[in-house]
Formats: sequence, C-alpha cells, structure tokens
Amino acid sequence: MTTTSSPITFGKGKITIEDINALAKGQVEARLNPAPDFKAKIQQGADFLRDLLQEDGVIYGVTTGYGDSVTEQVPLSNVHELPLHLTRFHGCGMGDIFSVEQTRAILGARLASLSQGYSGVSWRLLEQLETLLQQDIMPRIPQEGSVGASGDLTPLSYVAAALIGERDVMYHGKTLPTEDVFRQLGIEPIKLQPKEGLAVMNGTAVMTALACLAYQRAEYLIELCSRITALCSTALQGNSAHFDEILFNAKPHPGQNQIAAWIRDDLNHHRHPRNSSRLQDRYSIRCAPHIIGAVKDSMPWIRQMIETELNSANDNPIIDGAGQHVLHGGHFYGGHIAMVMDTLKTGIANLADLMDRQMALLMDRKFNNGLPNNLSAAEDGRKPINHGFKAVQIGISAWTAEALKNTMPASVFSRSTECHNQDKVSMGTIAARDCLRILELTEQVAAASLMASVQAVQLRINHNELEPDSLSDSITTTLEEVFQHFSLVDEDRPLEQELRHFVELIQRQHWSTYG
Repeated sequence: MTTTSSPITFGKGKITIEDINALAKGQVEARLNPAPDFKAKIQQGADFLRDLLQEDGVIYGVTTGYGDSVTEQVPLSNVHELPLHLTRFHGCGMGDIFSVEQTRAILGARLASLSQGYSGVSWRLLEQLETLLQQDIMPRIPQEGSVGASGDLTPLSYVAAALIGERDVMYHGKTLPTEDVFRQLGIEPIKLQPKEGLAVMNGTAVMTALACLAYQRAEYLIELCSRITALCSTALQGNSAHFDEILFNAKPHPGQNQIAAWIRDDLNHHRHPRNSSRLQDRYSIRCAPHIIGAVKDSMPWIRQMIETELNSANDNPIIDGAGQHVLHGGHFYGGHIAMVMDTLKTGIANLADLMDRQMALLMDRKFNNGLPNNLSAAEDGRKPINHGFKAVQIGISAWTAEALKNTMPASVFSRSTECHNQDKVSMGTIAARDCLRILELTEQVAAASLMASVQAVQLRINHNELEPDSLSDSITTTLEEVFQHFSLVDEDRPLEQELRHFVELIQRQHWSTYG
C-alpha cells in the first residue's frame, strides 16, 4: 500500500468521513496517538476490568453469557475462554466478501470507536489493529449476517478472528490463512482479554464505514448530476432563465440554490442567456435544482450523524476506567446509520430517476428539439441502419428501476431475534449495503448520461446549431475530458466496455465538476 499524505492519528481529535475514505483508498497511513496520556487512558479501562474481576464483579459478557444467555454465570476459571467462543460461534457470515477498500474503512471505523477509551480494551489490541492497517492485512469479511444491533457482530467477528491469527485475510491480492501471513511477517497473534472480543464485535463499525464510503460517492454524484443537467439543457436548447439567481432567491434552500448556481454558471446564463421558444422546459430540466438540491440540503445532517457515530464508543457495556463504572446500555444500536442510509439511498435513486427522464428527452425526436433520433451521429444513407443510444437508454431505464426498487427502507424491517433479547434491531448494515448498490446503479446511469449528453451537445456544434464560443469554460472542459475517452457514436458499436470505463472514472471522481 502506497500512502501519499500525512497519517491519520487515532486518539487525537475527531476522525472525519474524508479520513476514512483516504484510509480506505490507501492514501494515508493509520497511526495511534503515541502520547503517554492517551495510552494511559486506554489501559486504564482494561486495568479496571482486571481489578474488578479479581473482586468477583459481575460484568455482562465477561462473567456472563452473551445476549439472552446473560443469566448464565461464567466461572472465573473460564472467563478468559469466553471471548474466543464469541468470535468463533459468530463465524457464520454469508454473501459476497467486502472489498479491500471497504475492509480498510471497517478497521478504521472500529479503531476510531475503540480509541474513545470506553471499551475496556488493552493497548495491545489497538496496536494489533494498527498493524493490520499499516501492513494492509485485511480480514476476509462476508457481507451478510448483521441485523445492526447488537452491532455488526457476525462481520466484526472476522476482524476479531484476524487479531488472534484465525480464519483468512486478504494480503497482496490473495486470500490466505491469517496464521500463514502472521508467520511470514513475524506478527504475534494476540490473546483476547475479558471483554475484548465483545468490544471488537459489539459495535457499528461495518455500517458506519460503509456510510462513510457512500457519503463521499453521493457528494460527487450530486455534482456530476448537476453538470449532466447543464449539458442536457444546452443540447435541448433549453431556457437558461429557469436557473436565474433572482428566481432562486425567492426559495432560499441553500443546497438547492447552490445547484442552481452551478447549472447557471455552466450555461453561461449571464453572458449568453438562452431563452428558447419554450417558455417552460419539462420538469426534469426546469426542476433539476429542486430535485438534486433536496439531496444536497440533506448532506450536512447526514454528515453530522455519520461522524458522530464514527467518533463514539458504540459497544456494550461501556467501561468508565477513570470513574470505575461499568455501564450497561445499547450503544451498539445502529439506528442513526440506518436512518441516514435509508434517507441517502432514496435521494440518490431520485438522481438516477432524474437522469433517466433527461435521457428520455434527449433520445426522442418528439421532445428533443431537432436532435437526431436516439442521438445517432450517422449521416445520410447510414441513418436508417444505425440506432445510436437506443439500447443504452433501455439500460438506463433498467438500472434506474432496480435502484428505485431498492429504496424500500431497511430500518422498518426489524426482526425479533436471539430468543427475543434482540427484539428491535436497526438493520443499519443492510441499509448501508442497499445504499452502496443504489450508488453503483446510479453511477451506471450517470456514465451513460454523460456520454449521451456530450454526444448531444457535440451534434449541435457539428450541425452549426451551437457556437462553441458561447459555451462556458466548465462545459468546454467536460467536452474535452469526455472525448479523451470516447468518440461519437456514428456507426453502431458495443458500448459496454466504454460504459464500464466511465463508471470506473466516476468512482475515482475523475471528471471535473465544481470542486
């Protein structure tokens, strides 16, 4: 893993969504705060638990069974075996495996929580998490099996297992037994102390990590969708007055007005206002700031919820080493992440739906104000046999429909489980996974829409219906950037590989927007 920026220091200030994304992408290194007072704060909780055990204290998950099995008293002679059993019986995850990037984010989110100093873990455990991140040894974690309370137990059991040298890890592009990688690198497996298995597993790290990744992808899609709207308005010879500053001062949602300003500037409204023969364009153009803006205006609230969860102690019980309290509660409950992921996925699906409608306008000669049918660039006698973006538009409709289908809120599907101890659960991890799937589908819609809208603008230029000098610098730059990876569709050709390439570029945030 090659890092390019200053390290992220856990235990020293707030960890941000951007920190987790940079860590996930391998752009920065993770380090623990080396300050003696931070190390002492962490160790204080572990020492308090050790002393309490010597006094025969009763502590959930330390001297009792887990969940509904809390009534089972664990003899002190077996207390040290209990964390090991917890990690092992939760090794039942199914489904696809989280990517290396996603797993780095998960480890970062768990380290951020444990670094709050309220989990009763030893300094040695934090060092082992730091080692996994620094050496890019990623636990192999199946995606399915969490109900989001009591936290992400099953997926995080794979993190706990890696710390003690069990199960498999992803290392240098291969899935290998953890013990083999540890032996190769001279890493000593740790032995989980009482409460440490629960501290690693009983929290919201998986859903929170995925939420961090989703947030940054959503931010970029908001900007890209705004640029695509400007391209569509240009190609349709739309009315730029729909984005006028005076108009939007009358409805002052800040995010909505930012979107309108971006589109207004893209359209060169003040220098080259376009007042088309249509007094009012269709809603997918005219109301785009209101549609995209609703998502934009939700982002500060979504950020606040994610980053509060990221910088919280979210396991149970909470160990107050300084005050010497063991506090039993429900901080593992992922309700806040479930709420923001269900909200964000609905907003992003609306962007897919918006672009789908915009593409329908561009393709159809009944509505596209003189553009060729299906945006084919074929000329003369080649026109009858060429179909341009016809099938791509069908694909856009399919991807949009699937995105919309997945907007059903996961948080309302709570299932009582674990002998009705976990009788109301968050489903936050499912909500986050749904959100990532909707983002992927919407990125596919955006890739196709970017190609189609650029083709449409270029057709106007080629047919002398649009002066290149009238275009804003931002639109000109987008045209130049896109045509570095794409050529006009004049003769029908398979577009799959170009679409896949564009999706990859979107996920890498390659295209210039408004940053």
